[in-house]
Amino acid sequence: MSSREFKGRRVVIWPSYLDEAASRGKGRRVAKELSVRRPTVEEIVQAAKLLGLNPQVEEKAYSRAWWEERLRVVVDKRGSKGEVLKSIALKVQELRRKQA
Repeated sequence: MSSREFKGRRVVIWPSYLDEAASRGKGRRVAKELSVRRPTVEEIVQAAKLLGLNPQVEEKAYSRAWWEERLRVVVDKRGSKGEVLKSIALKVQELRRKQA
């Protein structure tokens, strides 16, 4: 499925959007305090499920690293894309604290 098919209803989330090691120029989309170290697709999917966002994993090439084969997560849009990213980032942080 292409991004155009679900524009406005779904949000694409690449792990680099939440990665604290990535600069804004390298793709991080959340504030440094909300980001986590090397988030995995599995963590993002688990967080999205807990938030009721109906996640789906897709194999696509990330435009900033098109030569690498990467996975992305597509979730239901609830509010703005920024709000969805923040809620998933906070949930991933919470899940990591529980595991520690």
